[in-house]
Amino acid sequence: MSEVAASPSSRPHCDTCSAVCCRLTVLLGPEDRIPSHLTAELSGGQPVMARDEQGWCVALNHAQMSCSIYEDRPTICRRFTMGGPYCRDVRKTYLSQLRAGIPLTQYG
Repeated sequence: MSEVAASPSSRPHCDTCSAVCCRLTVLLGPEDRIPSHLTAELSGGQPVMARDEQGWCVALNHAQMSCSIYEDRPTICRRFTMGGPYCRDVRKTYLSQLRAGIPLTQYG
């Protein structure tokens, strides 16, 4: 990871960010039309995007570090603003944990 990408004060860009947001819990709403093989349910029945064994969203294209269903991504993903306050906060937590040798927190 480059120093620019590793700095929480620099403007994040998805191409250099390690896709930390792709490990967040993605709640699905009734308006989301996600194929069932890409979804799971929380213990209370709330539908979410499924995760793979490493905690990544199953829609993540690992080779390109991009969303494989980008045009049809969930509403919550559409509202997640690259470089916005929540993005920067998640990155800041991730980077401080990374420096301390703590694995990426799985949210949810």
